[in-house]
Amino acid sequence: MSFPADRAATWFVTGTSRGLGLELVTQLLDRGDNVAATTRSTERLLSALGDRVDTSRLLPLAVDLRDEEAVRQGVAHTTARFGQLDVVVNNAGYGFLAAVEETSDRDVRDMLDVQVVGVWNVLRAALPILREQRSGHIVNVSSILGLTAVPGWALYCAGKFALEGLSEALAAEVADFGVKVTIVEPGYFRTDFLTTDSLALPTSATDAYPAVREMTSQHLNLQGSQLGDPVRGARAIIDQVVSGGGPLRQLLGSDAHSYASAKVDALRENVDATARTAPGTDFPAA
Repeated sequence: MSFPADRAATWFVTGTSRGLGLELVTQLLDRGDNVAATTRSTERLLSALGDRVDTSRLLPLAVDLRDEEAVRQGVAHTTARFGQLDVVVNNAGYGFLAAVEETSDRDVRDMLDVQVVGVWNVLRAALPILREQRSGHIVNVSSILGLTAVPGWALYCAGKFALEGLSEALAAEVADFGVKVTIVEPGYFRTDFLTTDSLALPTSATDAYPAVREMTSQHLNLQGSQLGDPVRGARAIIDQVVSGGGPLRQLLGSDAHSYASAKVDALRENVDATARTAPGTDFPAA
């Protein structure tokens, strides 16, 4: 993709009323770009932005990402307002901390509806535009927990692992159309992700998983001391898109890099351990 240098770029960003999404919108508007920002509450978004940024290039959109038609209309409103679409950022999501056994059917469906189905809805609406113009950039905000899993985060990891697989396949599918894909994998950022406003907990817990209860307590107490700076994180995402370069995966944070390195080492050990036995299930050579 050649990022537009002769005009303001148009970004479609989901999950924008708080955290990394809000910081992205703020910095993009400061750049003079056009921003279509989806949120469950445009009032909360506008209140969070306040008067610290010029919102004349902002299109706030109240969109339920689970509603395919609402998403399609949101993308249509974006191109009608700004005349083009250059970058799509799938950022909407929330945390969920519970043991697998404690996770209800409703919990699973709600999480995957937002983190997988919602992304798919956005992609179906945006890809025909990007493909036809043969340019564009899709940024799917995953997590380091989209690469590695830890106890208590099974549902969140399931959604992010799915997003990673979707994104890898998508990147190969759209490369010939000049569309680039980036998977962002943040570590712990100093947003409100670990507050009870953003972190969902099970409605019914058992006493069988004290380690998960301890992890929940530790994470709630971690709020305000996370390593990641959302201002620098948003800037890093924007810089990679504007440069048009970078690898498929963009790790954000030293903690994310450490988790990823440990995962690679463990996976290599596992692969090496099965090198002799894996061919045993092949048909015998003719």
